[in-house]
Amino acid sequence: MIIMKTKILSLIAIVTVSFALNAQIDRTQMPKPGPDPVVKLGKAEKFTLKNGMTVIMVENHKLPRASANLTIDNKPVFEGEIAGVSTMMGSLLGRGTANISKDEFNEKVDYLGANVNFRSSGAYASSLKRYFPEVLRLVADAVKNSEFTQEEFDKEVKVTLDGIKAGEKSVTNIARRVEDALTYGKNHPFGEFTTKESVNRITLDDVKKCYNTYYKPNNAYLVIEGDINPKEIKKTVKKLFGNWAKGRIPLQDVPKPTNVETTEINFVNMPNAVQSEIALINNIDLKLGDKDYYAVLLANQILGGGGTARLFQNLREDKGYTYGSYSRVRQSRDAATFRATASVRNVVTDSSVVEIQKEITKIRYQKASAEELKNVKEKYIGSFVMDVQKPRTAANYALNIARYNLPKDFYANYIENINAVTIDDVQNAAIKYFKGDKARIVITGKGIEVLKNLEKGDYVIKYFDKEGNATTKPEMTLPIPKGMSATNVVDNYFEAIGGKNKVAAVKTVMMVAGATIQGTPLVMTVKLSTPNKSSQVVSVMGNTMQKKVFDGEKGYSEARGQRKDTEGEELEKEKAAKYPFEDEAYKTGKLVRIEPLEGKNAYVIEYQKEEIFYDIESGLKVKSIKTVKGPQGEMKVPTIYSDYKEVNGIKFPHKMGQKMGPMDLSFEITEIKINEGVSDEDFK
Repeated sequence: MIIMKTKILSLIAIVTVSFALNAQIDRTQMPKPGPDPVVKLGKAEKFTLKNGMTVIMVENHKLPRASANLTIDNKPVFEGEIAGVSTMMGSLLGRGTANISKDEFNEKVDYLGANVNFRSSGAYASSLKRYFPEVLRLVADAVKNSEFTQEEFDKEVKVTLDGIKAGEKSVTNIARRVEDALTYGKNHPFGEFTTKESVNRITLDDVKKCYNTYYKPNNAYLVIEGDINPKEIKKTVKKLFGNWAKGRIPLQDVPKPTNVETTEINFVNMPNAVQSEIALINNIDLKLGDKDYYAVLLANQILGGGGTARLFQNLREDKGYTYGSYSRVRQSRDAATFRATASVRNVVTDSSVVEIQKEITKIRYQKASAEELKNVKEKYIGSFVMDVQKPRTAANYALNIARYNLPKDFYANYIENINAVTIDDVQNAAIKYFKGDKARIVITGKGIEVLKNLEKGDYVIKYFDKEGNATTKPEMTLPIPKGMSATNVVDNYFEAIGGKNKVAAVKTVMMVAGATIQGTPLVMTVKLSTPNKSSQVVSVMGNTMQKKVFDGEKGYSEARGQRKDTEGEELEKEKAAKYPFEDEAYKTGKLVRIEPLEGKNAYVIEYQKEEIFYDIESGLKVKSIKTVKGPQGEMKVPTIYSDYKEVNGIKFPHKMGQKMGPMDLSFEITEIKINEGVSDEDFK
């Protein structure tokens, strides 16, 4: 009993201490992070064959699988008139060799459950460990002994041409093509692209020449990782690839891409575009392992590296312009770039450009917060640690160290180097590499819907076709359907607001609308009557400030106690009107064009010195632009009609926005009466 009681008391004491300790923990504070993880990279073994091919091996016995990745690390080659020849060569590799037919090759790969593919810059294969030596033999045979037959060449030409034809209507495809052509230049390997004409110029001999010239082991790296025995693999590789003949690989003088002196818009018109592809691009000089490398990574992550980055938060979360906006830094030994991109609705194309530039300017000239830098460091370190766990990571890291001549401890010191980046480093990197002031803003979209607003901005706009050639500004109107006229448009409008019969039954209309100008409320009362009578009174604080009357034959206007009779051109215009629905008069006008308006298309009728816009889809009148005489000559006064509501079965716009010079007026109708509230006295 004494022993049991002692145990119970001891247990109570432990629990009591535990509660006391827990009570001292402040759960409102985030726990302090522990020390950075110690990164243990998989060990890579390396050797070089006599023909120059470097072999990197990484053991990993987690799964009974192995893979081989061949990279031919040649300098970029400009192909000119036969652009696409190297891609075609890569596609034809493995379609039969001197030792095995195409069908037998494919059957063996399938039987072994392997994954094998080839490209112009290498090859890849993976399989279960037990089949890997046989799979590697197939790859080596294809790499060294591929036969390029006319039959397979002709098939590939057809497939390539079909792909080009299919891509001609892809806005994204055209956007990327022109972006590269303008960024690097069409005389640069990264800026040229495959066309129907270049494919038709390629011959089978061109493909063979490309293979015999550039597909050599001199600059090749073979990375093998997985459940392997390095000693056995070394013997196998020497046996399979040792007799792959090396050769002299020619080098080209490739022009260095340059940035524009001042930021400009490069516009590519795609009439079928339902959204605009925006890419702000500038060339940079950045290679893996450069002094600024880590700071650039973090600066880019803050700006546009994902869903928590500034571009995404602004253009998607705040503005709702797009599903996502991102930026990317592409390091390269040959031609590195910075890009900020977004795919946005047509109507907000210009606004999106403004916001992207705003974020780039902000990260260049305002320091990032300590919290932002802390968060992106944690993200990069977390991703790095996760990647290290993957079997192929050590092999890829070893390949990078070899290709870029990096220090052997480059990745071992990765976390330390990320943590060493300061807020000043981030800003300096942004200023140096994110050239918002010397960038191309390449926009691929529907010109008729986006150019009008883009032209209001600060940037020069240059126009390019789908192949990156300079061209002229696209037509800004759509063709009018055959048989469509001003009469048809107005009749459709009457049907849209209630029907011709209901409109014809209206003899008078009285409307009261309110607005505010410089903080002062005003009221506008409009009265309309058949045949063609109108009265408009604007009052402030109950006092009439302006009045305009027409009785069907004559009229006048009053302002500030002065009366002026309507005469001349203005009188003739009033006589031609058809109140209470002035649209009836527009039937005598001319249907001049179809024009985009707020993301939709509208018919435009020209009547005297006025343009009237009717939405094609709804039939409703949405805008008018009147040309009036002002103190400084003629000026255009636009009026926007919206918020249609029914009154006695007829739809009337209940909001009318009007802009006169710097002054904006927004009228909201508070009362409408049909066939009441109007008398002949109102027109005297």
